[in-house]
Amino acid sequence: MSKGNALPILQSLLLNAENGALKVSATNLEIGANYYVSAKVDQEGKIAVPAKIFSDLISNINDEKVSISTKTNVMTIDSERYHTQLLCFNPEEFPIIPVNKTKTNFRLEVSVFRKALLSVIDSVALSETRPELSGVYCNLSSQKAELAATDSYRLSEKTFNTKESFGKAVILPRNTVLELIRLFDNLETDNVTAALSDNQLFVSNEDFELVSRLIDGKYPDYKKVIPEKFVSLARFKKSELEKGIRTASIFSSSISDIKVKVADGEATILAKNSDKGEISATLACELKNEGFELNANYNYLLDGLKAIDTDHVVLKFTGDGSPLVMTADGQDDFTYLIMPLRS
Repeated sequence: MSKGNALPILQSLLLNAENGALKVSATNLEIGANYYVSAKVDQEGKIAVPAKIFSDLISNINDEKVSISTKTNVMTIDSERYHTQLLCFNPEEFPIIPVNKTKTNFRLEVSVFRKALLSVIDSVALSETRPELSGVYCNLSSQKAELAATDSYRLSEKTFNTKESFGKAVILPRNTVLELIRLFDNLETDNVTAALSDNQLFVSNEDFELVSRLIDGKYPDYKKVIPEKFVSLARFKKSELEKGIRTASIFSSSISDIKVKVADGEATILAKNSDKGEISATLACELKNEGFELNANYNYLLDGLKAIDTDHVVLKFTGDGSPLVMTADGQDDFTYLIMPLRS
């Protein structure tokens, strides 16, 4: 969690034996997490251990029982076949992880929220030049939740129904979203609660607690960018469109560009590279209104297809130089917008 941080103590895990359990804590000052592990505690105490060394060591010990004891800043780890002494940090130097003091908690529908986060995460800006774009916009202020992300080149919006809400819109940092996705992926229960307090998000259940800062700032009114009218619509079988784009991408140039031409019930995907050669891939589609063509970054197209789980997708052409809109066929809960490349 603290990779790349210069403070040595942030490269450690705080182990705290208390109340008949072992609490394992980690933080990078932006995200903090506590996990509770069943353990027999003979004497309460805490110590900060180097995270990577400790993790590598424990993952390689297959013995059924492991005994841990500490003296000063040295940890002794004993098992049936191993005896290890590990140099540690002073636990008093470990940063304090904020505690949720609000009484307004609400239940998260983990599977739904995780799917929504996965749908939009690829569109988050990697640069922090505009901090508000380096996170996911979460508007859970009503029963119709909205999640959105944009890096100015493409935009994703996912909506879903929810019974409970944050009560306001917030911006979750990209790393927090990735941590939540990974966390939710390993959960065996949907019993997770969340809370907001002092510009922080708290997520927890009986086994873990996660706290993250929220991004300050006002998210742009992205809905103004989503076109309301379309010149043409083309319906594709998702798997065929994805395969055509991947194949054409082999011959794309340094800017990852491919051309999509749609006319008379079929689409042609073209790419040309002065060092590799060129390709033309043809696939069937259903076209409504007039044909069209555009240049686009193939990575952006594939990211949009990845977020759609229907057998067919619809490409909506809004005019030369205007955004291309991708949606799931027959569903209106996900909208993906791509700015075309100049010809």
